[in-house]
Amino acid sequence: MDSPRVAIYTRVSTPNQTTDNQRISLEQVAALRGWTIVEIYSDHGFSGSKGRADRPDLDRMLKDAVRGKFDLIAVWSLDRLGRSLQHLIETVNELQSVGVDLYMHQQALDTTTPAGKLAFSIFGAFAEFEKSLIVERVRAGLERAKRNGVKLGRPSNLNDTVRAAIVALRAKDVSIRTIASQLKVGTGTICSVLAAAA
Repeated sequence: MDSPRVAIYTRVSTPNQTTDNQRISLEQVAALRGWTIVEIYSDHGFSGSKGRADRPDLDRMLKDAVRGKFDLIAVWSLDRLGRSLQHLIETVNELQSVGVDLYMHQQALDTTTPAGKLAFSIFGAFAEFEKSLIVERVRAGLERAKRNGVKLGRPSNLNDTVRAAIVALRAKDVSIRTIASQLKVGTGTICSVLAAAA
């Protein structure tokens, strides 16, 4: 069986830090396991809270994964790839959908093994659970606000004076866009006012 083709990904949060220790550790693991390193991707001075779009080498690596350039990505630690569990699970799911596995050295997690796959399934379940809890809390907060008489949505400057101005301007054949611009109200609001006044 051919040795897996591996991409190494390293990241440091500030430009004056170095990724050398991460790279050396992962190169040693690759040598011990007989992996063939095809490329080393490295982001310098990028926080783990930044998404893929803000980390150029992470983005390039994930695009290369889709192109089938390697079979496995090796990172020194889970937090090098991302700080958010949700982001990490999305990345793992994306990689698995194109047949690329993930190895995290510090956590000894390897999705090529049954135990590693199980660990990520559990992480995925927790991430979904966390997401559903957040949705529930937001929904409950909105319901509570409505019950307490809080008006939701963007604040509106619509009052009787503005309504009268809308009707008067439209009667003078002023366009809806011009009215919206002059009175600082949306075109949908103007249409509603005009329909109610008809």
